[in-house]
Amino acid sequence: MTAATTSATPGAGARPDTVYFFGTCLVDMLYPEAGLAGMDLLRHAGVRVIFPEGQSCCGQPARNSGYFEEAREVARAQLDAFPGDLPIVVPSGSCAGMMKTHYGHLFEGDPDQPRAIAFATRIHELTAFLVNVLGVRLEDKGEAVTVTWHPSCHSMREMGVKDEPKTLLRQLANVTLVENPRERECCGFGGTFAVRQTAVSTAMVADKLASVKDTGAGTLLSGDCGCLMNIGGHAEKVGDGTRCRHIAEFLMERCHGT
Repeated sequence: MTAATTSATPGAGARPDTVYFFGTCLVDMLYPEAGLAGMDLLRHAGVRVIFPEGQSCCGQPARNSGYFEEAREVARAQLDAFPGDLPIVVPSGSCAGMMKTHYGHLFEGDPDQPRAIAFATRIHELTAFLVNVLGVRLEDKGEAVTVTWHPSCHSMREMGVKDEPKTLLRQLANVTLVENPRERECCGFGGTFAVRQTAVSTAMVADKLASVKDTGAGTLLSGDCGCLMNIGGHAEKVGDGTRCRHIAEFLMERCHGT
């Protein structure tokens, strides 16, 4: 890369030379730049990326709504779309959490349960994979900017992603990361929760946006498009100027110096 580089730290451990990329529904429909940036980050770290065209939804909406048979059919299609034993990198803690944590239980008593359990072991959230598996180092070529971070509930509690996104952000010399004391609070999205409990969800996202404003940062970063859609949508509705962005897209822009 001419404006900036990503590279793998020597001795970071066994690193694959090829991975699958699971794009997620929200990336596909609303945030395609985040998916493309996630794949670019992997490629610039020297990893070949395979994007199976047969992939679709992880099955979380159906499962959370109690449609378990329908969820299994959707999930089974993902088992078929990602054969072999390559790592599956996901730019969403929520979708990754569904596949890693719940697929085994979803297929309980089904002949495909062993396949679902094996599939689950291959799931990696994007930032955790970049830090813990690839040992990526970033060179910042962007202008000075101040940001704050929003971790999704599923990324923290199901995928165990905590410090990895901030580790990447702190590698960027021109980025000031301001801690939000209330960052671990839910934004109120929760998929179908935002539809079924609209009033509660709206109050939660208002609290979240207020806590972001208190940091003084003009940009909010997250690794989950559901959270970004919820917080960003509320910000737009109330006329708040906070910019909400997926961390993958932000990191690639910093690397390119744009």
